[in-house]
Amino acid sequence: MLMAATADCTSRGGTASGVASGIVVCSLPKDETPEQVNYKISRGPDLTGRSRLGKASFYAASFYHRQMADGNRMDPRGYNAASRTLPLGTTAKVTNLTTGQSAIVQIEDRGPYAKGRILDLSPATARQIGITRRIGVAPVKVAPIMIPLPDGTTKFGAGLVRPVCRAT
Repeated sequence: MLMAATADCTSRGGTASGVASGIVVCSLPKDETPEQVNYKISRGPDLTGRSRLGKASFYAASFYHRQMADGNRMDPRGYNAASRTLPLGTTAKVTNLTTGQSAIVQIEDRGPYAKGRILDLSPATARQIGITRRIGVAPVKVAPIMIPLPDGTTKFGAGLVRPVCRAT
């Protein structure tokens, strides 16, 4: 885990310190902050844990109670979402960049299939972050919190709030 954190820090042009003490402090270049990085959507599952910027919409009424990719029925009152790249079972924080409102969702389905969108939200989640039927689509930041990995373990993502620890 320590090596992975150090490698991620240095691969992004930053420096890692405090590695000998078991605490990694990553300093990114001044021109790059996590909020400014917009990673390209890949074809395979996204296991990086990095935040993404894009547009989100909400499920149409015709999808209510239909079976989703994970086998559950779509609950319009639940906090579920569809993503093309995040693994099923991922927990993520979705923030509407226009209103600043956030919600925690579980990725349970595949989609959206409309060009330029990275997430479909249940109506309850969309309302919570300020997306109404009249608005329809909004710019969002999707920050994974916990990502299930193929080997059965989980990985923490950018949406997990961690205290800043510095080696002394």
